[in-house]
Amino acid sequence: MTGMPTLDSPELTRLRRRMLEDFVAARGIQDPLVLRAMEKVPRHLFVDEALRERAYGDYALPIGDKQTISQPYIIAQTTQALELQGGEKILEIGTGSGYQSAILAQIVDHVYSLEKIPQLARRARKVLDLLGCHNVAIRILDGTYGWKEEAPFDAILVSAVSDSIPGTLLDQVAEGGRLVLPLEEGASQHLVRLQKTGADWKKEVLGPCRFVPLIGSAP
Repeated sequence: MTGMPTLDSPELTRLRRRMLEDFVAARGIQDPLVLRAMEKVPRHLFVDEALRERAYGDYALPIGDKQTISQPYIIAQTTQALELQGGEKILEIGTGSGYQSAILAQIVDHVYSLEKIPQLARRARKVLDLLGCHNVAIRILDGTYGWKEEAPFDAILVSAVSDSIPGTLLDQVAEGGRLVLPLEEGASQHLVRLQKTGADWKKEVLGPCRFVPLIGSAP
């Protein structure tokens, strides 16, 4: 990022509220915890200052290293899919810009986030610290291996698409917990929620999506 822009302004606050009304709530996102978190977090801080006024549009934006910050609706959809009540411990695979981490930090007690690209992890850490999101821990690591030392997690969110589910992540979901991730099937991507009940998993397909590929080597 090129410097640190002003934290907020009346115009940016107005754009954020319009984003929620037009692109999030209008498309069926109703979870009050999600809406409240997205209203609070200044999305424009997570993109380059030159893109600040575009931060509240209904589209993804580049953040460098061939990665993007997902469009607001996708962030809202994936967060709502976790079915959070507050107080949980969450594992996020793919810190990226840190925006999703910041949203989660407003709702849960602890966010553990893994990012394979060091420069993205460092940028995200700076912005999260600026916003006081001290309940987010970031580790530079291949996210497909998860964070075994902190497992199990009440929910795991994967922010990149794969054609299979790493078994290491399934093993780190707590009883009754949820794993939300995009899965690739042929030319299509779908957001999927898996809920753990004993040795069984309940699978729900939540809708089409578009994510960058998951890069990792865990089975």
